[in-house]
Amino acid sequence: MRDDEKQFEQDIETYLLSAEGGYKKGNKKGYDLDKAINISTLVKFIKASQSKEWERQVKRDGDESEKRLYLCLQDNIEDVGLIHVLRYGIKDRGISFKICYFEPETTLNDTVMEKYKSNIVEVTRQFRYSSQNRNTIDMVLSLNGIPIVAIELKNNLKGQNVNNAKTQWINDRNPADFIFKLNNRFLVYFAIDLFEAAMFTQLKGKSTYFLPFNQGSGGAGNVGGAGNPQNEDGYVTDYVWKNVLQKDSLLSLIQRYIHFDICTETIKENGKRSKKISKKIIFPRYHQLDVVNKLTDDVRKNGSGKNYLIQHSAGSGKSNSIAWLAYRLSNLHGSNNEPVFSSVIVVTDRRVLDSQLQQTISGFDHTKGTVEVIDRTKNSSHLRDAINEGKKIIIATLQKFPRIYEELDNTTNKNFAIIVDEAHSSQTGRSAEKLKAGLINTEQILKEYAEIEQAEENDNDAEELLIREMLSHGKHDNLSFFAFTATPKEKTLEIFGEKQWDGSFKAFHTYSMKQAIEEGFILDVLKNYMTYKTCYKIAKNTPDNPEVPASKAVKTVKRFQELHPYNLNQKTAIMIEQFRDVTKNKIGGNAKAMVVTSSRLHAVRYYHEFKKYIEKNKYTDLDILIAFSGVVEDENENKEKVSYTEPSLNRRKEDNSPISESQLPEEFKHDFNCLIVAEKYQTGFDEPLLHTMFIDKKLDGLKAVQTLSRLNRTCKGKNDTFILDFVNNAEDIKNAFEPFYEATVLEEGIDVNLIYKTQNALRAFNLYNETDINKLTTILYKKKQSKTDLGKMSSILQPIEKRFNELNDDDKQKFNMTIRSFNKWYEYITHIIRMFDKDLQKEFDFTSYLANLLKNETGTVTFNIEDTLELEFYKLEETFKGSISLAPQNSTVAHPKNLLAGTLTADDELLDNIIQKINDKFGSNFTSSDKVIIETLYKRAVINNKKLKSYAKNNDAEVYQESIFPEMFKKIAQQCYIEQMESFSKLFENKIFYNVIMEEVAKESYKSLRK
Repeated sequence: MRDDEKQFEQDIETYLLSAEGGYKKGNKKGYDLDKAINISTLVKFIKASQSKEWERQVKRDGDESEKRLYLCLQDNIEDVGLIHVLRYGIKDRGISFKICYFEPETTLNDTVMEKYKSNIVEVTRQFRYSSQNRNTIDMVLSLNGIPIVAIELKNNLKGQNVNNAKTQWINDRNPADFIFKLNNRFLVYFAIDLFEAAMFTQLKGKSTYFLPFNQGSGGAGNVGGAGNPQNEDGYVTDYVWKNVLQKDSLLSLIQRYIHFDICTETIKENGKRSKKISKKIIFPRYHQLDVVNKLTDDVRKNGSGKNYLIQHSAGSGKSNSIAWLAYRLSNLHGSNNEPVFSSVIVVTDRRVLDSQLQQTISGFDHTKGTVEVIDRTKNSSHLRDAINEGKKIIIATLQKFPRIYEELDNTTNKNFAIIVDEAHSSQTGRSAEKLKAGLINTEQILKEYAEIEQAEENDNDAEELLIREMLSHGKHDNLSFFAFTATPKEKTLEIFGEKQWDGSFKAFHTYSMKQAIEEGFILDVLKNYMTYKTCYKIAKNTPDNPEVPASKAVKTVKRFQELHPYNLNQKTAIMIEQFRDVTKNKIGGNAKAMVVTSSRLHAVRYYHEFKKYIEKNKYTDLDILIAFSGVVEDENENKEKVSYTEPSLNRRKEDNSPISESQLPEEFKHDFNCLIVAEKYQTGFDEPLLHTMFIDKKLDGLKAVQTLSRLNRTCKGKNDTFILDFVNNAEDIKNAFEPFYEATVLEEGIDVNLIYKTQNALRAFNLYNETDINKLTTILYKKKQSKTDLGKMSSILQPIEKRFNELNDDDKQKFNMTIRSFNKWYEYITHIIRMFDKDLQKEFDFTSYLANLLKNETGTVTFNIEDTLELEFYKLEETFKGSISLAPQNSTVAHPKNLLAGTLTADDELLDNIIQKINDKFGSNFTSSDKVIIETLYKRAVINNKKLKSYAKNNDAEVYQESIFPEMFKKIAQQCYIEQMESFSKLFENKIFYNVIMEEVAKESYKSLRK
């Protein structure tokens, strides 16, 4: 038995030459080494498929016909590229030629099908490609005489593998050879061994960039890591030639997938920005091709009306997958040769349309006008018109649908494919409901309702509008949803996932985080993780012991600690020094960091601390920006009110001009290396140079995964990431990531009837009754509102608001949580099922108005305890450093067993007790040496220190703090050390610690001594 590389070649060739493979054996003799084409094969194809056009060519050019054809062909390739020429053909002095034909979408046109069959696809082994050398390529696939696929093969049984094939491409092939020119001949190159495959699209010597072309260890679309599953029926890698390079598949790739991308980006060299144009061929990775093919096959078989969940990790190339799917669905025909969908609507819930997604889909537009983008320059009426006119592909934000859903034309006999980018809880909200309401086949659902209710027609306006409100509930035969997400929540799984035999729900197709990491498309952000525990003790500086609401007091005490200047000073020093010691040296000196804070005020305070620390230490290698929404009110050092906005704080270095919100990502990329954020940029922000994250915010579940994943993007020179977390522990982060590491499965659907328990809990507060609901909804469902109707509705709700205000604070909060829970879960349940429960719908509409009225009535702090607190102990303690390992297993998630919000502590507690609880939780590890020495030093500086008091009164703050106080502080600190060596030894062991305390005491003593 032969077991060498030649046998490997032979077996692949044998399949490709079979009827199933669709190839013919290549003719080496007719191949022109200098022109990199077999022109006689191309002419043979043209004669068979376009005989009249070729007769005109021969009649005009005679013996020069083939030469003229080649010159015209090559001129076009030089001008617009081979991909364009293969798709659209060429025109030679008035005569049009197709260079290949593609399979028609329908079976109605026999002539086009015959022309498609006339394509000549050939396989040639040991292909000599140039007159400049004797080199050969193991295998080349040609289309009508033009070489388009090149393959190098290696046999593991002979001690070589895919890496040897890569080395051969890099070292033994000259990119300057005519055949290797980008978009000129070869469109894709493969390196394949018995177990793995890789591909690339441009030969660039040592800069050649290979992509894995494996299925994944669990098989395509299934859970797994890198590599391929065992194949008991043959070669592990035979999916490449059987599923990808087979004749029909290859021609489909050329027609629908392979894309020539021209990208313009801003670069900065020698301090100046300029535009750089890059060109590349995009060839789908295997999971991308697999998911689009499987989805379209399922739709072709089952028609519209199904929902599909695609769980693809970051690094999966989601934008490209969505673009390819949109084009396939827009042209998809069923077995009846009719289009399956009238329009494909790509929806994102980001209020500003995702620019990458928009550009990707628009860039793939082979026929201009196919795509209609409803971006920030267009309003909802443009969306309405695009849907009514039946545009093939429409890209829009979810927020535009509520304004136009009633203005859409009759959708009877119209089907819609809705591709959802990042499917999360927004898909269960009112905007998503209005999207469905505008597109559903109303006639069909009304017929269903009539059958259920056995209802007779009536002229009751309120009844009619109530029924129409419920029509969009549940799933619809004319709507298919294709939901993409890396992190599916329970709701997402039930709405879009596939129900299994055991009642669980899972994704239709999976490309896991594990596989993306192992294949090198994203970095493992948990590899280098450090956590700190903040230990502190709060003291009360008043003899009073007031009763205060427990839940609010706990938050207030924690907020006091978080915003305490000493806390911010300590953490700022750690972050900046960590950045300077480690981060700034990463990615060739271009690495950037993000600081994640718990609130907008927190972010602003950190911004000022960073600025002061940088200025104090005269650092020139750290420049910061801040990101937050709206206006933040705070006090400056003189207790004066100050308003801060993003542009007021963010300034360009060269001219101090303000940086607008839209300009911030570009400025951060080029001129700044640290970004302090409050909520913003924790999702959807794609900056590959982001290497380090400092976290001072509690992150749970999905929010933790989304936030930390800002670091996982790869780029040249980026080999790792680093996270320093002041709040979350390693176990919490592990638990957050594990559900999304491989596949996420919902163990069972929700018990819909639990909504009635939540309804009963809401009624138990006795704030409203059935009469109130009917009064308000009767007005609400009127077809035409009068001038007084809004006033009448508010009058109905006013007594309920009054009764609500008579509740104690905790009961108010309980009611608000319950009403929000009821509304949230009702919106969700009605996405799953059509119950046609009119009473429940009425109560939902009623409580939606009531919830909006009452939400401003709670949350107001009617007490102030911050002035009664002081920080007595404080310590930052490193608790974990290393890699957080995730268990490789499917993770099962579950809905909450009831739909009620969490319980609250109802009773007020004494302030002493609350402080004790906080200290018990955060201060358990204190020793005498950890006691915050700032209080002792402060008292020594202020009490009876006449000399220092004189200095403070006769000098400004800067002179006092910079020139006078350091020497005085040194004497005080040394005296304290002599008296209490154990407590004060740490002060002299850590210079950063010493300086931070000195600055804090200087600032506070100056204010006190000047009084």
